[in-house]
Amino acid sequence: MTPWNADSRTAAGSGESQGTGSSTSETWVAERWEDLGEAPATREDGVPMYRRRSGRRARDANPPTRPRGRVVTVLRELAVVVVWALLIAFVAKHVLVRGFLIPSDAMAPTLVSGDRVFVNVLDTTLRPAERGDVIVFKDSQGWLPPADEPETVLDWIRDGMAFLGVTVDDSDNHVVKRVIGVGGDRVRCCDSQGRLVINDVPVDETTAYLPAGDVALDTPFDVIVPDNHYFVLGDRRTASEDSRFYLPENRAFVSQNDVVGTAFVVTWPLGRTGAVTDWSEVFDRVPDPPASHRMNRWQ
Repeated sequence: MTPWNADSRTAAGSGESQGTGSSTSETWVAERWEDLGEAPATREDGVPMYRRRSGRRARDANPPTRPRGRVVTVLRELAVVVVWALLIAFVAKHVLVRGFLIPSDAMAPTLVSGDRVFVNVLDTTLRPAERGDVIVFKDSQGWLPPADEPETVLDWIRDGMAFLGVTVDDSDNHVVKRVIGVGGDRVRCCDSQGRLVINDVPVDETTAYLPAGDVALDTPFDVIVPDNHYFVLGDRRTASEDSRFYLPENRAFVSQNDVVGTAFVVTWPLGRTGAVTDWSEVFDRVPDPPASHRMNRWQ
């Protein structure tokens, strides 16, 4: 029986014997499966037959590579990662933790110029600030000179990265001070020993956060802090413009709504890394303000 995929051909070669009248039979085999004819449905004994592909591609059928498609896929995945990273940084900054650059020595020795600090945003969202807390707040009352507007593309990029939380915020519209009085407290300067008096109780700051040789204050005043506001001072009283400076202008008290959070750690430079102490024990003896002091005015 002649195979279905073979074609018997007879060829007469120059070396064949012509005189005998014989011939040499040569079987032709297809080099590609596409050259094969149709296979019979069944063999002679009735067994079904199926034509199988060899699995080899035709030599001229190699598909072209698509490097551009792979590059687009990689870029798309990279863009998704970057967007998620920026989203996480944005949420963390506005809900959990925010970084700030300290611009001056008004809070020395607790914080000095060039320090980078992390501020707990969630802390003051869940509870009011307390006496002794080091807070960062928005300057809504004009304590600072007007901030410079971005002038170059680099300035815009830097401000944008700070807004998203990728870098620390070195903007000029935030202030860092220590809370001395909360809503209802009566704060006055000073007793015979030069100490601040809060709700008729003197507090000794010299052994805590005041620089050596510095005095608590040298300007007499006597105020009652309005509800939902804070009376704040810098630790380095001789170099800090704080609540006492703006008493005559009726913009001395910091609104609770302006508070960004409490500073809790210095992260840079490495030689100054560590926790920011609130020194709450300095105010342990200070009683809660009397109900008569709960008023939305100052005197």
